[in-house]
Amino acid sequence: MNKIKDFIFYTTEGTTFQPLLTAEYPDYPDVENCQILGWAKGRNPKEAFELLKRECPWICDSSFEEVIASELKDRKTYYFNLKNSPE
Repeated sequence: MNKIKDFIFYTTEGTTFQPLLTAEYPDYPDVENCQILGWAKGRNPKEAFELLKRECPWICDSSFEEVIASELKDRKTYYFNLKNSPE
């Protein structure tokens, strides 16, 4: 019996701008990072990806080519704030 699992889908293609990027700080670099494309459930990554494509058809029309799937082992979420972190 195959258990239904949660997956996150992302790509390393693309670039993101930092918040509050202004002319005052023209030398701040763009951030090369991952773009989250979505989450889906399935018995395996392929099944979950097919569901994701049905639920989010814009993904197939995007210019992204490589999509990476990672299984999420639990539903815990942790938030951090770089500006207000205790030392």
